[in-house]
Formats: sequence, structure tokens, C-alpha cells
Amino acid sequence: MKIKDQGQYKKTALITGAASGIGYELACIFASENYHLVLVDRNELKLLEIAIEFQEKYQLIIKTIVKDLSISSSPEEIFAELQQADIKVDVLVNNAGFGTHGLFNETNLNTELEMLQVNLVCLTHLTKLFLKNMVKEGKGKILNVSSAAAFQPGPLMAVYFATKAYVLSFSEAIANELEGTGVTVTVLCPGSTVSAFHERTGMADSKLVKGQKMMDAKTVAQIGYDALMEGKTIVIPGLLNKILAKIVGFFPRNLVTKTVRTMQEDK
Repeated sequence: MKIKDQGQYKKTALITGAASGIGYELACIFASENYHLVLVDRNELKLLEIAIEFQEKYQLIIKTIVKDLSISSSPEEIFAELQQADIKVDVLVNNAGFGTHGLFNETNLNTELEMLQVNLVCLTHLTKLFLKNMVKEGKGKILNVSSAAAFQPGPLMAVYFATKAYVLSFSEAIANELEGTGVTVTVLCPGSTVSAFHERTGMADSKLVKGQKMMDAKTVAQIGYDALMEGKTIVIPGLLNKILAKIVGFFPRNLVTKTVRTMQEDK
């Protein structure tokens, strides 16, 4: 994918969870900005549809990789496939993730272990694999998608909130380590966003979601992309989400936890 266009090489962005939601909208933005794309998702049909859509609309190379990121070998397989195809990744977007809703002692253990693998382990593994070459070349960008959930504990979504707190902490730490290398790390922390996420997690009827006005995925993606291009470390879309993230530390931890529990409960 080292293709020369008018004397310059087009850059390539790899996006996980690219078949829907924020991932899809980020893919649209990168395509409109003339990036070749590597799109990773387990939804083969949707990836094929997106590839056809983008190839018709843009003069780009679109490579799709169908992978279940809950399988521990997936990051190495993705990396090996791109190396074999001589595809250099300039921008890594770790967007894939999912959640579950319910009391921890009642939720499914296997589902939560898969969540840890996708939200946390796979993100870390892919970052490790692609970062080395970025540092060697002195350029590159990484966008990790966390959540406004990262700033407090989340009863009824305990594991999900914990994974997003990890993504925030991890991203901030390596962003600091990479200062001066030419590589930047940005962590996107959106609040509730219009997508299929809430239906899949079973929290569509919660006070946090039902009847609430939410930001759309396209807007969130654009805010994340702009922050990535500017080299910002943390970006929280929405004024209210920014305020809540900043003031949560001024309240007693048990009060914050109880408040989140109330919001997560069904109406």
C-alpha cells in the first residue's frame, strides 16, 4: 500500500470496530481526507459493503480484515497479514469495544472475559505491535477510544467502566513517554452516543439513556479526528461531559458511585 500520488505517499489508517457507530464514521472521515484504509471488524458483510461504498466514492485502497478481536491471537494475525502485504500503518485507531449491563454476580463471565480481551488486551497488543515502527520512523498517530465512563466507577457496568478507565490511564501514560518522538497518542472519551451500543448492552431503558439527548456518532468521530490531528492527549466531546469529568474528583467517591448506580438503573 505504499502508493505514490503526485509525488507523495498516501497515508494509511487502521480502524478496529469499523463496521458501525463511531468506527464507521471515523472511516468515512479518514477516507474523505485521502487515507487508504485497513478496516477490521467481525461483520464480514458490512465490511464488504463499506469497502464497495468507499472504492466507488474515493480513489483509495480499502483492505478489510475480518477478525473476532475477543480471540487472543487476532492482533498478531492482523499485524502479520499487513507485514506480508507490505502495508505500513500511519494511524492506528483502537475503536472496537463493547459492554454489558447488570449486576456483576449475575452477568456472564465468558462475555466479560471477551470484553476484557477486546476493550483492553487487544487495544494494548495492537498498540505495542504498531508503535515500534512509528517510533523508529519518528512519526505516527494513535487514537484510543475510551469513554466518559473512564472517570468514575460504574455499578451495573462494572467491568466496562473499568476497561475504559484502563484505556484512559494507559493512553495518557504512553502519550507522555512518546513526547519528542514524533508519535502522538490521543484518547477519545465520549459520553452516551447515538448507536446500537445501548441496545446491545441492555441499557436502552436506563435513566442514562432513555429520553436523553445524545451526541451522534458522526459528531463524536469528527471531534476525535480533529483532536488526533492536533496531537491532543485527551478529548471529551460535549461541554456537560467535560464538566462532569472535571468535577467528579471533588465529590466523595461513594457519592459518585451511588449516583452512577442510580443513572444506570432502568426508569
